[in-house]
Amino acid sequence: MSGSTKPAGGRAGMKKELPEHFKAYRHVWVYVEVEHGAIHPVSLELLGEGRKLADKLGVELAGVLLGGDEPGLQQAAVTCWEHGADLVYLTADPILEHYRNEPYTRAMTELVNTYKPEILLLGATVLGRDLAGAVATTLLTGLTADCTELAIDDERSLAATRPTFGGSLLCTIHTLNFRPQMATVRPRVMPMPKAEPGRSGRVVPHPLTLREEDIVTKVLSFLPDRDSDKAQLAYADIVVAGGLGLRSVENFQAVRELAAVLGGEWGGSRPLVQKGWISADRQIGQTGKTIRPRLYIAAGISGAIQHRVGVEGADLILAINTDANAPIFDFAHLGIVADAMEILPALTETFRRRLSVNRLAG
Repeated sequence: MSGSTKPAGGRAGMKKELPEHFKAYRHVWVYVEVEHGAIHPVSLELLGEGRKLADKLGVELAGVLLGGDEPGLQQAAVTCWEHGADLVYLTADPILEHYRNEPYTRAMTELVNTYKPEILLLGATVLGRDLAGAVATTLLTGLTADCTELAIDDERSLAATRPTFGGSLLCTIHTLNFRPQMATVRPRVMPMPKAEPGRSGRVVPHPLTLREEDIVTKVLSFLPDRDSDKAQLAYADIVVAGGLGLRSVENFQAVRELAAVLGGEWGGSRPLVQKGWISADRQIGQTGKTIRPRLYIAAGISGAIQHRVGVEGADLILAINTDANAPIFDFAHLGIVADAMEILPALTETFRRRLSVNRLAG
């Protein structure tokens, strides 16, 4: 097997010598997802994390750009350099104008087989998950999905940590004798690196050896997701969420009202989706959205590990719960032991008055 959940200290006896033909694999790569001219923010987050891994290994960090618009990809390369990349591998071809698994898998595997990265990271988006699985299968290597932490151990192995057993445990997986070591990370799990305007690097162009007539699937038209603007939880600065402690779907309106006054987004825990109180795109946690807001207010949420891994990147967490022993108080920055249905309306009214005064003063 390519993966192991054993602690690092227990791996020494089972680790085998890396096959000779894998010793040439070096450097850290990040697949930079570009769709319709826009870079997905998770790719920039991964460049920041990849920079740390590359520095620890003493190697270069590369971005991988695939698409049909070469001038657009050249501009995206500048953004990659500004967010930590030393170089960019660029494959531009009309075949890659729209994402299709077959040509994108072919392009990525050709790049990997030619330039041999040690680590390959992708965002756990709809596109990234589809591509990652196909590439890992084609390359016969391991893939650790939905990681919450990445590190390099003392033996230069990628230590990829992810929730397991329904989120009740965190396990660290090592791809010991296969290369590249692959992992996907969900949006907002890693912090966004600060851009360095003017930073530059190299571009390595690589042609795609594939013809359109060789591809079975065809793109007839592109229709944007009409529901894509419903919930923007992952990139909201303020998020207010509720759990079963609110007791009824009618009481959940207090969460929406506070979010509206603060100009933020609202969401909830998984049990609320299961009860039909909120839609799945509003779910926060391991199986929902991962968020990193400046302020997160959790009302009536117990804070099990499944929820914690989705919110612990927030700058400030305010928890409201009647149970003083609720797990959420173990990682919240501020806690109020009280009935959320008493606190939420009070906060809403207080913020409404304060913000009204500020607007008048302005």
